Amino acid sequence: MPMYDRITPEQADLLTSSAMFFVASVAPDMSLGRVGEGPVNVSPKGGRVHVLDDSTLAYLDSRGSGNETARHGEAEGPITVMAMSMDEDAAIVRCYGRATATPLDESPLAELLAADAVEGAVPRQVITVDVTSTQTSCGYGVPMYELVGRRARESRGTRFKAS
Repeated sequence: MPMYDRITPEQADLLTSSAMFFVASVAPDMSLGRVGEGPVNVSPKGGRVHVLDDSTLAYLDSRGSGNETARHGEAEGPITVMAMSMDEDAAIVRCYGRATATPLDESPLAELLAADAVEGAVPRQVITVDVTSTQTSCGYGVPMYELVGRRARESRGTRFKAS
């Protein structure tokens, strides 16, 4: 699996065209989250990754169940952003680095990212990732999927509501 010290143009294309991406982060000391959740946080994200240059990514983060990415970034923990193709062209890109969370109303990227807000979601902050290395791999094990649409806020979490 090739490693790079920057985001290549091919990786940038995949990152910016993906309808979904994943973010994994952890505190450097592997400490548990504020309410006892595990040390590693992995979250799927809808929306868009913006490649600002060959060593910087940004995305709009909305309110959800926690704010572990910001906590891990504050502690200078590592972050991985992963995107993959969902069509016939099997490909995965991972970007490794450190994250910074900036409140949306304080971010110079707010205007650029405003269009990425998912209907019904409450934008919280801008996550900026200083990328130190990247990796590409085949995505042959990833099934092909087609984006049907975005979820409505009212359908959020109904599967796990307490009885």
